[in-house]
Amino acid sequence: MSAPPRKVLGRLSLPERTFVADALRTETVGGVLLLIAAVAALIWANVPALHSSYESVSHYHLGPAALGLDLSIEHWAADGLLAIFFFVAGIELKRELVAGDLKDPKAAALPVVAALCGMAVPALVYTLTNLTGGGSLAGWAVPTATDIAFALAVLAVIGTWLPSALRAFLLTLAVVDDLFAILIIAVFFTADIDFAALGGAAVGLAVFWVLLRKGVRGWYVYVPLALVIWALMYNSGVHATIAGVAMGLMLRCSTREGEKHSPGEHIEHLVRPLSAGLAVPLFALFSAGVSVSGGALGDVFTQPETLGVVLGLVAGKALGIFGGTWLTARFTRASLSDDLAWADVFAVATLAGIGFTVSLLIGELAFDGDATLTDEVKAAVLLGSLTAATLATVLLKLRNAEYRRLYEAEERDEDHSGIPDIYEEDDPAYHLRMAAIYERKAAEHRRIAELKSAERLAEVAGGAGEEDDRRA
Repeated sequence: MSAPPRKVLGRLSLPERTFVADALRTETVGGVLLLIAAVAALIWANVPALHSSYESVSHYHLGPAALGLDLSIEHWAADGLLAIFFFVAGIELKRELVAGDLKDPKAAALPVVAALCGMAVPALVYTLTNLTGGGSLAGWAVPTATDIAFALAVLAVIGTWLPSALRAFLLTLAVVDDLFAILIIAVFFTADIDFAALGGAAVGLAVFWVLLRKGVRGWYVYVPLALVIWALMYNSGVHATIAGVAMGLMLRCSTREGEKHSPGEHIEHLVRPLSAGLAVPLFALFSAGVSVSGGALGDVFTQPETLGVVLGLVAGKALGIFGGTWLTARFTRASLSDDLAWADVFAVATLAGIGFTVSLLIGELAFDGDATLTDEVKAAVLLGSLTAATLATVLLKLRNAEYRRLYEAEERDEDHSGIPDIYEEDDPAYHLRMAAIYERKAAEHRRIAELKSAERLAEVAGGAGEEDDRRA
């Protein structure tokens, strides 16, 4: 007797659902702040009276020159603050590998293949657009990234009831996406390497790892060490955000006896608000300030570099992720969850075309030295992300009534146990609690029925007496 086909995007386990809900809650708040920061940057950079001050603040230099860290504010935001973002991404990836969906190779196949296709197809779309139009191939990696915080902010703004399975799929996609974005930055955007500084960073990471394994605690130990590792990595020529990822991957994300949460989860819980609420919005504030005049937006569709970015984010992401998901299901003989339709997968794939944070970062690295083209590519990232968000909003709204039904079913807790009923259907104790609840309700209804019957009999008896009096 053959095993039943595996379900794609089925119901999450209760611990995974709880973790996803907590993670997405923080990311959603951070995403709203990110939206506010992006709008503020556009206003600051495009209002004539404010434009010069935006340029002055963005290009203001500070930091110890002797250590090679005399950087502009914009540079500090991209290389410094985003290291915090990638530190959290490293922890997320480690947790997924040891305790999440990526632990099981069969379950991992879907988000990994979907994410890879969701990066390869946009890169291919960009490359073909620029080969045809005679543009630069340097920006092939710009449309490959997904910004989970921005995507969740869009979900919060439009008020969709997206089921937790689809939200988890989007989160896991973004984690795998971040991993490959990190590899792209490390491999393709590292030119000259200072091996002495890189060796120093490696020694620092080794010390970091030993301290963790020895159980040493105290932020006053790890924060100074992390700053030293970051500075050495920056001076090595390897992008400094790689230091954040490396340290995040070193944290233990599996629980031991007597632990409610692993050290990695605990630190992620502390650092994620700093990343989502401060680091990423500040990066957006000093990276999203580009010209958005009618002429500039029109130029986006006339230059192959910028057109390739827009098409990559809007069409490439949707087709890549949807195609990767469908092919994985097809060749593993898995079937889609009974509660969902392939249109739902396509809508989420379209939402993944929001490539704000990392796309802006890669755009700066890809066209470093060409300020005009860098700004044009940033405008293309903004326009492509906005277009993807708009299309996803329309597609998700079409199914929102069904999503609400699924969400309410996931949240229902009629026995007031604190655990959704849908997770207790195989627990005899749950059914005994529900039986007791219904018995109490039945007893109450019987009592009300008897009371109403007595009242009705009294009314009938009283009415008959009055009639007899009238006849007399």
